[in-house]
Amino acid sequence: MGVVTRDMTQEHTYTTTIAWTGNKGTGTVAYDAYARDYEIACDGKATIRGSADPKYLGDAKRHNPEEMLVAALSSCHMLWYLHLCAANDIVVEAYEDVAEGLMLTSPDGSGEFNKVTLRPSVTISAKSDATEAMHLHMKANKMCYIARSVNFSVHHEPEIVLARDDLNY
Repeated sequence: MGVVTRDMTQEHTYTTTIAWTGNKGTGTVAYDAYARDYEIACDGKATIRGSADPKYLGDAKRHNPEEMLVAALSSCHMLWYLHLCAANDIVVEAYEDVAEGLMLTSPDGSGEFNKVTLRPSVTISAKSDATEAMHLHMKANKMCYIARSVNFSVHHEPEIVLARDDLNY
């Protein structure tokens, strides 16, 4: 439950615990002496096993922060989009997004995301308005907490597919 402030906005706090699990016995004595593995814990939820990108000696079988940032943008957009569709009589039957982030690195090793492109493919019922369904992607972008919080552009290349057989909604 959020706290209501004077201007009628609500404050929400999100807490995560990150624990490094990559000490191979000698700590960070050298760049290649430790694993980049860590675990993300949120009360009452499954642990997320993370690591660095394999380019930086991370474990390719674990999620890296860059992938999780792209996933956060994609999932936030999807959740807002589904909400807006439900509120506007657009029946979504399927949703899949193949999102891609472009990160640029500098010679000193620092880097930053330049852009993220979301490519949601959305199947809507035959009775739904495809034009409105497309328009709601723009509104979802304006509402998404994560997209509003980043300092790079989030592009959208949505596809709307009308279902062949209406599922009797």
